[in-house]
Amino acid sequence: MARKKKPLPLLENITITDVAAEGKAIAKVDNLVVFVPYAVPGDVVDLQVRRKKHSYAEAEVVKLHEPSPLRVEPFCKHFGVCGGCKWQCLPYEEQLRFKQKQVVDVLTRIGKVELPKVSPILGSKHTSHYRNKLEFGFSNKKWLTYEQVASGEKFDVMNGVGFHIPGAFDKILDIECCHLMDDINNRLRNGIRSFALEHGFTFFDLRAQHGLMRNMMIRTSATGEIMLLMQFCIRTDEEQEQAHQMLEYIHTSFPEVSSLLYVNNLKCNDTIGDLDVKVYAGTPFIYETMENLRFKVGPKSFYQTNTEQAYELYKVARNFAGLTGNELVYDLYTGTGTIANFVAHQARQVVGIEYVPEAIEDAKENAKINQLDNTLFYAGDMKDILNQEFIIRHGRPDVIITDPPRAGMHNDVIDAILFADPCRIVYVSCNPATQARDLQALDAAYRVMAVQPVDMFPQTHHVENVVLLEKREV
Repeated sequence: MARKKKPLPLLENITITDVAAEGKAIAKVDNLVVFVPYAVPGDVVDLQVRRKKHSYAEAEVVKLHEPSPLRVEPFCKHFGVCGGCKWQCLPYEEQLRFKQKQVVDVLTRIGKVELPKVSPILGSKHTSHYRNKLEFGFSNKKWLTYEQVASGEKFDVMNGVGFHIPGAFDKILDIECCHLMDDINNRLRNGIRSFALEHGFTFFDLRAQHGLMRNMMIRTSATGEIMLLMQFCIRTDEEQEQAHQMLEYIHTSFPEVSSLLYVNNLKCNDTIGDLDVKVYAGTPFIYETMENLRFKVGPKSFYQTNTEQAYELYKVARNFAGLTGNELVYDLYTGTGTIANFVAHQARQVVGIEYVPEAIEDAKENAKINQLDNTLFYAGDMKDILNQEFIIRHGRPDVIITDPPRAGMHNDVIDAILFADPCRIVYVSCNPATQARDLQALDAAYRVMAVQPVDMFPQTHHVENVVLLEKREV
């Protein structure tokens, strides 16, 4: 006979005191730290504990007794269910304050390195409609909110298109309006949903792995171009014809879409890196601009999702690099070569390395478009390519710029950087915690000279951080 689980407690009249690193708020009850989503420091609430460990618990607000003076009304109707934009209930100036605190805390607590005064965070000019890329999933099992369930309404159609629900991998929250991007995202998504429902197209069943409508990705650019990639799961001739009908509907109804693409994905996941993307109408790419540069962006390309703030971020990186025109620069995790091409005019030569071959082809093309003849790009795993032989062959860099994924840099990459022995390292990070870990590994040879947080993602807890390191004097 299974042991009966002990009921989890209800904590009453608890004051929220702070914000944690992952965006959840914090309350302290006796010696227990309680993590709470969608709460604001200063809120007085009742908390239902959902998960309890020895030293901490996770809980959700079941009653708000007294709202914090800091609390503001969220602007999105999907707030609290969607899982994104979790800080809408915080004023933007408070979001920036907590992000600044997060950077300082992790660099101090994890990095344990000597730090200069951390510069005030660079806030985003726009706090909504700032993204240039969004993806929406289709599902035949849309998520029903507590209100919908409580209403007793019967839902004959459970098809939805929107965002995956955290903790429910096969469920999709049907999104009516998303404020993260220009309204084109709402018009496209809602139009496509209506057409699919009207014509009886099947929505994807993630567990059973069938259903025509699977995923859609929208990209916009500062040039006004729009890319739409439709991801289908086509297994029959009928589904092939339905996919064609959908593409033709989009083409005729949304002429502003300059790049209409599609892919047939029969895999278990939604990744398209290994799939053949086909052009239905328009071009296979769009262009982004920054200063006097143009960047070709394809469906598989990585490009910072907040275009305006990406420019601010790259200006910080370029300034930290301190280039005079005579330097050899290595740009690690170069993506489509955005940073490499951005600094190339101020360097003697830039060598970029990136894991994704398609991104490197884009990087080469972007260099060609911008008439840059002092860039070299290589595709492959960073820890395998960046070795002593590579460094000897291309020369020891004067400056290394590195912008790794959230996991940070592999130990072999750090060892290679130390062997390369650059005068300066500019470390751009989307995860200050792993950045702090890597700074500790570099600390014996390099001193942190400047720290500049940059907010790329308003309404979320995510923060970018740029650190300048200079070689210690022997």
